[in-house]
Amino acid sequence: MDKSELIKSLEEKKFSKEIVDAFSKVERQDFLPHSLKKMAYDDTPLPIGQGQTISQPYTIAIMLSELDLKKGQKILEIGSGSGYVLALIAEILGETGKIFGLEIIPQLFKKSKENLENYRNVKIYKRNGSNGFPDEARFDRILISAALREVPEKLMAQLKHKGILVAPQGSRFEQEIIVIQRKTETEFEMIKRLPGFIFVPFVEE
Repeated sequence: MDKSELIKSLEEKKFSKEIVDAFSKVERQDFLPHSLKKMAYDDTPLPIGQGQTISQPYTIAIMLSELDLKKGQKILEIGSGSGYVLALIAEILGETGKIFGLEIIPQLFKKSKENLENYRNVKIYKRNGSNGFPDEARFDRILISAALREVPEKLMAQLKHKGILVAPQGSRFEQEIIVIQRKTETEFEMIKRLPGFIFVPFVEE
């Protein structure tokens, strides 16, 4: 599959113009090891080293859609890998958005910093994401890009009022994408569950 075929596939699946445009602007090959660049636009997850993967474009598009991103929002991605999803979010949010990525694996943190050096509204930090990013909380949206058995309340607590968190949750080989919204200071609602996904496990150390 080449880039034009991937874009056509996303259009046929009725993703928003903003999401499709972001996929058009960001070169997935720039976030992959050199040996896999020829497979960059296959709609499949691909390894990026250190036992991690760059997710399938279709899966990413679903998560971006569920985040319901708006211009100028403040976003946190936990487990940002090589930076591909951060770049897509930056394109959707525009220059007024504020985007933060947390990546604990040193090699991926370094690579993503290089990949995103031209994105002035994206900041990446090498740190354990299990505590979120209280320094910059609260966020309009939080995306977790690795699978947890349960989403800690301390992460949900970093959402703004009516903020949305999207994450894969479940066991190693059976997960669902969950969508949680903050309703009040103390109440959170599970507003959607999308079964049938597999992500790499959340890395804490």
